[in-house]
Amino acid sequence: MKKENLIETLEDLGLSENESRVYFASLSLGSSTIQKIAKAAEIKRTTTYTVVESLQNKGLMNVNIEGLKKTFVAENPERLEVIVDQRKEKLHNQLPEFLSLYNLKGGESIVKYYEGKEAVKTVYESNLRDIKPREEYMVISNSEKLFNLYGDWFPKFIERRGKLNINIRMILRNNETSREQKKYEKNFNQTIRFLPNETELMTNLVVTPQRVLIHQLDSPIIGIVIENKSAIQMQQQLFEILWSTCKDN
Repeated sequence: MKKENLIETLEDLGLSENESRVYFASLSLGSSTIQKIAKAAEIKRTTTYTVVESLQNKGLMNVNIEGLKKTFVAENPERLEVIVDQRKEKLHNQLPEFLSLYNLKGGESIVKYYEGKEAVKTVYESNLRDIKPREEYMVISNSEKLFNLYGDWFPKFIERRGKLNINIRMILRNNETSREQKKYEKNFNQTIRFLPNETELMTNLVVTPQRVLIHQLDSPIIGIVIENKSAIQMQQQLFEILWSTCKDN
């Protein structure tokens, strides 16, 4: 493969043109001085210093010091695979946020779709981030399923939520887990009422002034978020109607 094709491949992996040229030159030269690398890469020596430092930060260049002489050597090309994997992992972790920006309706009506429990978890975190003091945080839930789904993360989430100056009201399926939560509702700044005993819930509903989250708790785990003022208002009103009919013990 020709030199320019290899340099183009390095650029496709995310290196700048100068980084690609310096790395390629260093691979060819072995341990060399800045002056030799600059000449082989066909860029200015002063620029090469900056580029080499950037490659060092990326783990693609090392420095050798022998007495008073300092030389630089390119890292094994297999390191490039590590960089690609790191970029893929970063994209994978941030993909839910990119997907959440997808606007299905346009204007002020936004529907966002999340797939997988880690993706839906980002919505719960967004709720804590976006809600303002004294606003309403409404929940209709089978908390037993949520605890089983999220393990240690969920109790810590409840603890962080309880420290906020917000009004948390929860309508829960009546089971051992929710009754245990009821015992400590004041500790976590929440008021709990129970659905009728025969009620089955496979979906969690969270309503805040910012959004409605519909969270399917059984596989496939998905979350649908609606950010529309009239839809939020309707869910708030329905919650109030249900709240007035539910018992607190």
